[in-house]
Amino acid sequence: MPASLLARAPEIGAEELIATMAPPPRFGAVRFDTYVPNPDEPSQAAAVRDCAAFAAKVDARPDKSLFSRMFGGKAQTGRPGLYLDGGFGVGKTHLLASIWHAVPGPKAYGTFVELTHLVGALGFTQAVERLKQHRLLAIDEFELDDPGDTMLVTRLLSQLTDAGVHVAATSNTLPDKLGEGRFAADDFLREIQALSSRFSVVRVDGPDYRHRGLPDAPAPLSELDLAASAEAVEGSTVDDFDALCGHLASLHPSRYGKLVDGVTAVHLRGVHALKYQDVALRVVSFADRLYDRAIPVVVSGEPVSALFTEDMLRGGYRKKYLRAVSRLVALSRDAAAAR
Repeated sequence: MPASLLARAPEIGAEELIATMAPPPRFGAVRFDTYVPNPDEPSQAAAVRDCAAFAAKVDARPDKSLFSRMFGGKAQTGRPGLYLDGGFGVGKTHLLASIWHAVPGPKAYGTFVELTHLVGALGFTQAVERLKQHRLLAIDEFELDDPGDTMLVTRLLSQLTDAGVHVAATSNTLPDKLGEGRFAADDFLREIQALSSRFSVVRVDGPDYRHRGLPDAPAPLSELDLAASAEAVEGSTVDDFDALCGHLASLHPSRYGKLVDGVTAVHLRGVHALKYQDVALRVVSFADRLYDRAIPVVVSGEPVSALFTEDMLRGGYRKKYLRAVSRLVALSRDAAAAR
């Protein structure tokens, strides 16, 4: 009988977060030479060169611990950060993971949500002490969804870069535009602008490679066919969509990855358009963790492309929602191809 995600309530402590700060399985084997630039988008080939040069700069950095003892802790000059900006589906995470793989340790890789959770679990001072021992901190899905996170991450990265840590990050928004369309308080905009000065920006333009020349999302299955699919795939789960959304609300998003570890396929009954922004953002985070682990998705009800309303797709989180649709459609195609 298929399992249920609702029966899982994973815990993840600070030490486990630190120990597992590496690219997720989908990006475990990627390298610069496995990135295939779109010939119609010259910024993509340029981005590969820029990212490789940044990794080489980090690799060539003098040993920080020795430098710190001799000269007081600042082992680098110039801009210590690289910011990969572009739409969804252009390979930014591929490039970020390639930077991580090209740099010798100690190094850390995590999503923005995982980073903020780590700070909450360790405390700010201890998080700085642990992370400043690294050559590189790679942050995927860099988003500032509330003013508290703005101030927290600005302080954290300021102290880490001052201590000699290089930072590479991805986002769908230029660093001096973070927060645009979400909040507009002058104090937070000043914080964002101060953070942006620490990064060199690399644009990665182009269409979403996941859907280049491919058909739309597969049609949802009937309830009977979804149940049969779940029975046929060993290690799969099956849950009511609304019940899963409720379960996600009980877990910190940093635990979503562990929630689906070991799952071979996720089946969701009664998928429909979401009404509330907080629920939609949790589904975005959940979709990201499914994509990281290449877990196929099978649904009944409405197709995954209909999850977010037109109002949501016009709002400040538009790029997050479109990224989630892109990834869920790709995972739905994976499931259809396996049947």
